Amino acid sequence: MIKFFDLYKQDQKIHKKILKDINKLFKKGDFILGKEVEKFEKNFANFCNSKFAIGCANGTDALTIALKSLNLKNNSEVIIPAMTYCSTAFSVINANLKPILVDTEPLKSTIDISKLKEKITKKTKVIMPVHLYGSVSNIFSIRKLIKGKKIFLIDDCSQAHGAYDSDKKLKRNKVGSIADISCFSLYPGKNLGAYGDAGIITTNNKKLYKIIKNIRNLGSEKKFIHNYIGVNSRLDTIQAIILNKKLKNLERLNLKRKKIAHIYDKKILNNKIIKLKYSRNSVYHQYVILVKDRNKLIRVFNKKKIQYNFHYPFAIHQLQIFKNYFKKEKYINAERLAREGISIPIDPNLLMRDVATIVNTLNKF
Repeated sequence: MIKFFDLYKQDQKIHKKILKDINKLFKKGDFILGKEVEKFEKNFANFCNSKFAIGCANGTDALTIALKSLNLKNNSEVIIPAMTYCSTAFSVINANLKPILVDTEPLKSTIDISKLKEKITKKTKVIMPVHLYGSVSNIFSIRKLIKGKKIFLIDDCSQAHGAYDSDKKLKRNKVGSIADISCFSLYPGKNLGAYGDAGIITTNNKKLYKIIKNIRNLGSEKKFIHNYIGVNSRLDTIQAIILNKKLKNLERLNLKRKKIAHIYDKKILNNKIIKLKYSRNSVYHQYVILVKDRNKLIRVFNKKKIQYNFHYPFAIHQLQIFKNYFKKEKYINAERLAREGISIPIDPNLLMRDVATIVNTLNKF
């Protein structure tokens, strides 16, 4: 069996160190917003070249809290890509705002900036690009587009831990430092994942940092003093211990992902299969290919015992909950990703013989 992602194997060498620090925590009883949380926030901010980081309970909360921190009028418009995980859209609605969809670029996973311009109105208050599959949206181009407008930029970085913006003019600025607010999921399967739900928000804006820090802790920075209508979304201290240990390995593991992706780019040679175009500094959270007869490929993978996944089988407007929300709207590139896309293993610890098996299977398909 070639696993899609083997979390146990990836972290096996650091398990003893993690357990040792968790044992120390049991003696301290420092379970809520403990010192390890503050340590991880500082470490992650430094990793992203950002001034501030605020841990929270999960990536969905990170997006919702970021939007709430802006104190926008109800039903203000937030532009998001049509292909993303449901959390991106749910966060907008949970913040009492209105999601507006834009298609992805052809054969890419990122928002189509040429179509983005058409959707900007006087009601547009936020643009929320998603660095889907670890491929980075061109933030420089979006900033140029909204220059002089009172529009905030919040990027969903949940699949792009350690990636860089692809535009040379930004001098390889890291994702997490290039938007007004950046939001990360730290779900176990991410490039940087906890052993449960977790999330983190970064910003270079001190005012927004203080507001976000309050909101995630029931609107409070000091006990019994509540300055905002907040939520209970604190990063767990045990998860912070795990994340502090894993952060040290992230760059190394991202390089392994890139190595495998480059092999796929070069050696998958089958005109039935279309490879997506990734940004220059992608971290390849997923490696997605397009194939028209997807069910046939699934049968081949099952026979060869190669695990696979979908990211995602429905575009936002195709989800049942949104069928009346986005009536008659069409986004052909996002729909194609949903219809033909299949994610193949990109586990950083894949053996080269397993990579070769995957390539050979696809070339013979």
